[in-house]
Amino acid sequence: MSGIIKTENASTPLGAYPHARRVGNLLFLSGIGPRNPKDNSIPGLELDADGNIIQYDIEAECHSVFANIKAVLEASGSSWDKIIDVTVFLTNMKKDFPVYNKVYAEYFTSVQACRTTVEVKSLPTPIAIELKVIATID
Repeated sequence: MSGIIKTENASTPLGAYPHARRVGNLLFLSGIGPRNPKDNSIPGLELDADGNIIQYDIEAECHSVFANIKAVLEASGSSWDKIIDVTVFLTNMKKDFPVYNKVYAEYFTSVQACRTTVEVKSLPTPIAIELKVIATID
């Protein structure tokens, strides 16, 4: 059984892809960032007139991206405790990893999902973090 999942409770995908796709008892989430599902804003982000980042708040972005992930999981019939694998993309590993790692630990203490964290030059919008998640569905 496979199914396409979309929800209004998480940030809107930026292209022709769903929030998640179910294949058997596995759920594959598309890359999900911290944009607010209501107004598309990025928590803690300040841009100059040319759209360049003046400052951002990695902690606020972490909490927001985790909320978006949770919303997609719930819309899919899964839950946070069923996450089995996480790939995290950061745009500034040296600066952001300590804060991200601390916030991540608050959310994943009992989950114990496999995790890979990589630095990327940029993401499609001026965000500092994006997650790719695989979870199970019973």
